[in-house]
Amino acid sequence: MIYLFEYLAPAILLLAIVISAIRILKEYERGVIFFLGRFQKVKGPGLIIVIPVIQKMVRVDLRVVTYDIPTQDVISRDNVTVHVSAVLYFRVVDPERAIIQVEQYFNATSQLAQTTLRSVLGQHDLDEMLSQRDKMNADIQSILDEQTASWGIKVTNVEIKHVDLNESMIRAIAKQAEAERERRAKIIHAEGELQASEKLLQAANVMSKNPQTLQLRYLQTLNDISNENASTIVFPLPMEILNAFSRDKSAAGDQDP
Repeated sequence: MIYLFEYLAPAILLLAIVISAIRILKEYERGVIFFLGRFQKVKGPGLIIVIPVIQKMVRVDLRVVTYDIPTQDVISRDNVTVHVSAVLYFRVVDPERAIIQVEQYFNATSQLAQTTLRSVLGQHDLDEMLSQRDKMNADIQSILDEQTASWGIKVTNVEIKHVDLNESMIRAIAKQAEAERERRAKIIHAEGELQASEKLLQAANVMSKNPQTLQLRYLQTLNDISNENASTIVFPLPMEILNAFSRDKSAAGDQDP
């Protein structure tokens, strides 16, 4: 029995060492292998062997990470304080640099994203923050991607989710929008008056060249008024019509003798 234990113990120990050396990496995982503290290679996916004590493996996930950037207090270029929140999408493209070049690449990327968000938005006015989000998203992504490239990180997208204002600023923006609508309404009304006056001037020029046209216009106006429910109509008689009647009477008097 003692001899059996002497042979069985080493076998069990060897089996335990072999089992502990086996690592299985998923398709989206890679293992950064260190041999006695020095970088050796990147392995995976699939079944790999890591020699205990001598080798050490650090798992790295290659999938896209979605990180909600906490709400940041940003002072715009026109001295307006806003609360901005955003979401960051990034992934590891070089596991070796992600482990060796930076300590805890996730925390480093998240902190850099927060500071870059405040820095970029602080260079813009409030109106630009509200109307040019696509441009600011691209600017933030470009800066983050450039600075995290040495860490083996690829920033795929940045999206600003909310730009929150305080109540006083919301009321001020509402007043500004109302004033802008009134200004546009006055401009449209003035343009309409200008076009109408131009058309009336053209009509007056045409009528001045042909007096009969003016008489027909008066008669048309009388016809329109007669269709309304009015008991008394006061309408000025044009001098051109009186002159026409006078000429007709004079002509008739000359023909009587």
